Amino acid sequence: VAGRCRFLTSSSSTVEHVAVRANKKAFFSTPANLGAAALCLGAATIIVQQNSSPNHQPTLLDARRGAPAIGGEVIYSGTPVKEPSTGILFPQLCNGLYLAGCGVRAKWGLIKVYAVGTYMDPLAMSAVKTSKDPAILEKALLDPTYPRTIRIVMARGLSVDKFTSAIIEAVEPRMNGQDLEKLDEFKALMPPVDLIKGAEMEMTIRGDTLLFKNPTGGVGTIRSRLFTEAMCDVYYGADAVSPSHKEAVLAG
Repeated sequence: VAGRCRFLTSSSSTVEHVAVRANKKAFFSTPANLGAAALCLGAATIIVQQNSSPNHQPTLLDARRGAPAIGGEVIYSGTPVKEPSTGILFPQLCNGLYLAGCGVRAKWGLIKVYAVGTYMDPLAMSAVKTSKDPAILEKALLDPTYPRTIRIVMARGLSVDKFTSAIIEAVEPRMNGQDLEKLDEFKALMPPVDLIKGAEMEMTIRGDTLLFKNPTGGVGTIRSRLFTEAMCDVYYGADAVSPSHKEAVLAG
């Protein structure tokens, strides 16, 4: 079956089944099998309605490549999980990956800046998880070879310059003076608009490639192993910017 495939999820907090329509034929799948169902149907694009944001538009995913469709956004589905400190909801499925844990990025331990969640590929992580050794899991989280999406949702308004500067200040020391032009590339991916509460961003990391979706929905790519390793260290390293997020991912 060729063509596009629509995944229509309910607006309730619990999603038990997803209706799949392709070429006027209806099929059903659990959220865990969205990607597999789309591939079986030969769908080039998945459209998912559900999201934690009430104003969110349907999102697109290239089912064959496991990456955002050209001109589209990333995929969400599943029963949302509430980040305990901010109350921000994180869907269980994002961009074909599963939620491993979420936490809060706080300034001076008091000001809640944003909630952050990590989505991982359970198959890629299965051997690591069965080892039962926390050191092996931490090493895997620092390795960008393991695909993941880092999803950020603002818990308060913030100027785009302050947000971007904070990310760059965290990443730059971890790059050891190499590939620093990638920091300018990252800055250029941010739109010239301030961030409002609820604004969402995503960084999908696969090896030396970081796919960034900015808060207005624009998508851009940065290719640098040093940059992706540095970004992993920012969120999973010994001095992670959100300890609660790192702990949740390790426990997830």
